[in-house]
Amino acid sequence: MALISAERIAHAGIFVVAGVIFAESGLMIGFFLPGDSLLFTAGFLASQGFVNVHVLAWVTFVAAVLGDSVGYAFGKRMGPRLLKRPDGKIFKKKYIAQAEAFYEEHGKKTIIIARFTPIVRTFAPIVAGLGNMNYRTFLSYNVIGGALWTLGLTYAGYFLGRALPGVENYLEPMILLVVFLSLLPAFHHFLKEAENRDRVKKLPAVTLGKIRQIIRKSEKN
Repeated sequence: MALISAERIAHAGIFVVAGVIFAESGLMIGFFLPGDSLLFTAGFLASQGFVNVHVLAWVTFVAAVLGDSVGYAFGKRMGPRLLKRPDGKIFKKKYIAQAEAFYEEHGKKTIIIARFTPIVRTFAPIVAGLGNMNYRTFLSYNVIGGALWTLGLTYAGYFLGRALPGVENYLEPMILLVVFLSLLPAFHHFLKEAENRDRVKKLPAVTLGKIRQIIRKSEKN
């Protein structure tokens, strides 16, 4: 029996995808990872029989919910120490400020909406923890957002792959197109970086008291 088989490689691939989703959801080092395109592409590949789409979808869903919960716990545990940390190559206070602004605008629905917003989706659970959001409230929105994001994108890729006739003949171009489309928001963000810097500078200073005030207000919305 071969030590390495196509089935084992496929199963390993599922857990690699889940690892990326977990990191992007709850670890500050994962904010740059391409979760959207990865979920869609993995679902697309599942339509060609590379992996079982249902296993893929539910494993990534669990990874997303666990990732956000880790981010919440990290924010709650670190508290003021996180806000006192100087900006580095990975952590920047402007990311916290952007997530804080999302909570001001969307309330607790931020936990759902942020799933579809790069960078904010990594820092939204951290801000929820910083602000001492009730964990049951956080978890309920975490589960809803995680399901919409992982199951929605994975099955969207899967059903597109099943619907297109002869898709196996242009599998690589389709994957490249998905990756390109998913990177467009990042390119747009890069081109508007100067404008973004000015907008973030106008946001109120990030303080623990301000974050907790916003979170308390968001829980009532």
